[in-house]
Amino acid sequence: MADTASEVADTQEERDWRLDRKYVIPGGPVRPASSLDLSDLDISDPELWRREAYWDRFARLRDEEPVHYCSESAVGPYWSVTRYEDIMAVDTDHKRFSSAGGITLVDLDEDFSLPMFIAMDQPKHDVQRKTVQPIVAPDNLRNFESLIRERTAKVLDSLPVGEPFDWVDTVSIELTTMMLATLFNFPFEDRRKLTRWSDVATGRENPEICPGGEEQWRAELMECLGYFTELWNQRVNANEPGNDLISMLATGEHTKDMEPMEYLGNVILLIVGGNDTTRNSMTASVLGMNLFPQEFDKLKANHDLIPSMVSEIIRWQTPLAHMRRTALEDVELGGKTIKAGEKVLMWYVSGNRDERHFERPNDIWIDRPKVRSHLSFGFGIHRCVGNRLGEMQLKILWEEFFKRFEDIIVVKDAVRTPSCFVKGYTEMMVELVPKK
Repeated sequence: MADTASEVADTQEERDWRLDRKYVIPGGPVRPASSLDLSDLDISDPELWRREAYWDRFARLRDEEPVHYCSESAVGPYWSVTRYEDIMAVDTDHKRFSSAGGITLVDLDEDFSLPMFIAMDQPKHDVQRKTVQPIVAPDNLRNFESLIRERTAKVLDSLPVGEPFDWVDTVSIELTTMMLATLFNFPFEDRRKLTRWSDVATGRENPEICPGGEEQWRAELMECLGYFTELWNQRVNANEPGNDLISMLATGEHTKDMEPMEYLGNVILLIVGGNDTTRNSMTASVLGMNLFPQEFDKLKANHDLIPSMVSEIIRWQTPLAHMRRTALEDVELGGKTIKAGEKVLMWYVSGNRDERHFERPNDIWIDRPKVRSHLSFGFGIHRCVGNRLGEMQLKILWEEFFKRFEDIIVVKDAVRTPSCFVKGYTEMMVELVPKK
């Protein structure tokens, strides 16, 4: 028979530790936001993100302390900006808020720096961005459309019907990785390397991705650099310049003389930007339609709503939860003084649920008015360069889906990424219902 007194003592000890020291125990309960002292709140805790246990925390921050200082986290202090209007103010103020210190909470390493144009300020940012922007010019997008549709149809036709399978790996990752391989003119048979490097680049602190820690993270990124350096050399020496991202970087006036680590930084930026965001929105679209079946019924009855649904899903999911800036001078925001040199996180995921800007922000509403007014692509000079391509991939996926299937059912809770930057999924089991 169990020692009841001992069990009570253990439970009380655990409760006291949870209340006094931390608010998340891996595998254990999560304290509600209402019981927290906001001065101790660290919303970057990866366990919160694994369990999607942050919504009430963001709601409380928006209501009580929309510009919030966290004095202690695993990677140092930072400010959180959580309301829509304040995020817009920071995102478009390039004179007082810099991207050069990095775009995530983790600082760039001095001895392993990865410069990339999204983590640069003007004028260098602008000229490097313009070098690769032609890849998503309107003419190129039109050319990509038939290829995306052909590949999407092939993937959907290969899916099992009436039995569970993992949508993340079989559909979301496969479709986005094929598109990435096309953008880079990357060897198609090696395209899953792109997926791996994307996961590694953003999973430095995730033991499931980099169990070898910092050493493994660096080694795999150097492997990425070696592979892409070979491709660079091939494109530089080609008779005719290609119409792919590597050729654009290798021959562009402002990028052809990049140092190797800057090249790697821009490659990682383009891989993550083209992979994580779209693949997690593809998964979110299926999950969202299951969570809001009335909206799914509306979509089934009117396929003209697909473009609007795509934008709404991107708002609702917010595949990159935050972007970081560093204050270049003391700035007053929301009644607080942000000191020069301090980190500022713009929580897009919170701004996209701000009740002051969005009606029914926590709901999916596929024909929402002004549906494209979300924050997921950012604003100002750093607005996502490939946003139209990502939207096109999602739009085509659902157009082709409805040609083949009546329904898709999520049969098991989705497994979420333990990251406060990439807000995504590692697995989601689904079952398809064919058209009658």
